[in-house]
Amino acid sequence: MSYGLGAYKKTSVETASKEQILLMLYQAAIKNCKKAIESIEQKNVAKKGEYIGKMQDIIVELSNSLDFEVGGEVAKELASLYDYILYSSTQANIKIDKTHLEGCLKVLNTLYDGWAEAIKNLKSSNNPNNSKSA
Repeated sequence: MSYGLGAYKKTSVETASKEQILLMLYQAAIKNCKKAIESIEQKNVAKKGEYIGKMQDIIVELSNSLDFEVGGEVAKELASLYDYILYSSTQANIKIDKTHLEGCLKVLNTLYDGWAEAIKNLKSSNNPNNSKSA
């Protein structure tokens, strides 16, 4: 990776809001899940393990960031989904079976879409320019 691209990526993370970082983490998990699926299809066992490991690291980080006092039932549901992703991706890694990862990918995409929509709605409801005046 060139210095300019690395510096840009570092700056984009350092200046991102919490919401943007959350979406970036989901995007990275989705990307690594897709690459792990491709690696299984190409019978590249080493790369499969590498991408699954990266995805799992992100999921563990997301799981560790859950606040059960503030999040209540939502946090519990997210924890269950993260546990599912970790279990399924481990099974995919052991069995070299992409179907487990395809399930993970569906969950990750659904979570990403849900968070993206929630963040969009939150921003629009907090933006005073969105209210119409007569």
